[in-house]
Amino acid sequence: MPHLYLEYSDNLAGFDAATALQQANLALEASGQFSEIDIKSRASMVSCYQVGTARDPQRAFIHARLAILEGRSEAVQQTLAQLVLDALLVHCPADPAQDVQVSCEIQQIARASYAKQHRHGQP
Repeated sequence: MPHLYLEYSDNLAGFDAATALQQANLALEASGQFSEIDIKSRASMVSCYQVGTARDPQRAFIHARLAILEGRSEAVQQTLAQLVLDALLVHCPADPAQDVQVSCEIQQIARASYAKQHRHGQP
């Protein structure tokens, strides 16, 4: 825990999802809320999407969902969301012709419904 799910529209030329994930993971580790090895992230480019109601090919998005175990305060959740958002904004393409929305949400997972086993690699 945590799990970071990143989705972004396929019209974002120049968006380096792998680097954005690395920066987000570093920010999450620096928060002091998680162990480095427990941070798992992945990205998916979305080819079928709609932003608003207009058929505008210049509209784009980057959205992150950070799933964490329940129990953290609203202030901590807000801080984590802002850290991820800031990491994504650094890597958001700066195309003045594009209208890009960047967002992050926190999803709390009930501790009672989460199971995990960590199998360490062999030396």
